[in-house]
Amino acid sequence: MILYVFRLTPGDWSSIMVSMNRLSNSDRVQIVACLVEGMSIRSTCRITGFAKGTVLKLLADLGETCQILHDEQVKGLRTARLECDEIWSFCYSKKKNTPEHLKDDPEVGDVWTWTAIDADSKLMVSWLVADRNNASADAIMLDLSGRIVSERVQLTSDGLRWYKQAVQKTFGDAADYSELQKIYGAADGSPNTRYSPAVCIGCVRKSVLGNPDPEHISTSYVERANLTMRMGMRRFTRLTNGFSKKHANHCAAVAIHFAHYNFCRVHTSLGKRTPAMAAGIADHPWSIEELVSVLEGHEREIVGTEGNRRGPYKRRVS
Repeated sequence: MILYVFRLTPGDWSSIMVSMNRLSNSDRVQIVACLVEGMSIRSTCRITGFAKGTVLKLLADLGETCQILHDEQVKGLRTARLECDEIWSFCYSKKKNTPEHLKDDPEVGDVWTWTAIDADSKLMVSWLVADRNNASADAIMLDLSGRIVSERVQLTSDGLRWYKQAVQKTFGDAADYSELQKIYGAADGSPNTRYSPAVCIGCVRKSVLGNPDPEHISTSYVERANLTMRMGMRRFTRLTNGFSKKHANHCAAVAIHFAHYNFCRVHTSLGKRTPAMAAGIADHPWSIEELVSVLEGHEREIVGTEGNRRGPYKRRVS
């Protein structure tokens, strides 16, 4: 049903639209609870009864707020060990299947999410949705260095060649950097099938910069966090039609996931604490209600007396 309202000034119209489109706190909590447990947008709509546009609007608004929350809270960390990795996904279509008229669109095709985790607290210190290139490696290392106050850190990544230059450029002599390259293949000599992942049959540890401790050359924690991403966001699930159709929504979903992962999700390996608690930036596990309340505070700051609305969610790296 469409309502037509006449004889209103533009300011009055905007104020009414803000009020009409605003979900209650309990409704928002219900939607976010579905999204952070790996449900697709349409499944969330069927469960909650809200329209697709309403769910996507909340996704974009909360995603922007979670990015601000991360930038404000995840800093001043005394991190000793970091693990870095990248995880693949795509928007609209895979690169090889992208239509000719969209091949030059930077928001269509393969998308990589760079992640950097504290190996001790399991806190996701930094993340970046961008291309897989040297500029992105520089960007995430620069972001990492701005969040850590430790005099020295040990950092481990896979064998991606751009890490070495980025670590050296950003951390200089204050980092002990190592690479762990895994070797994949068929352990029994049989050919790999189309949908079966290759088996890890070995790994090579390599000290690159400084003097890293061999016992802590590992990427196990960050790879496990990447698995959590695939299980916790429908957009990352392989061989489904739940992939992201718009880059902005993809970025928003990633931001919400990591806010929930850091502040709300309790890890049994941490003694039933969240990574934020283990890192000393939170004193209790956040509920989804608390996460949503951050959005409400953000709205009160942004929506003025004239009913101005927030713009679209921006990418972390253009």
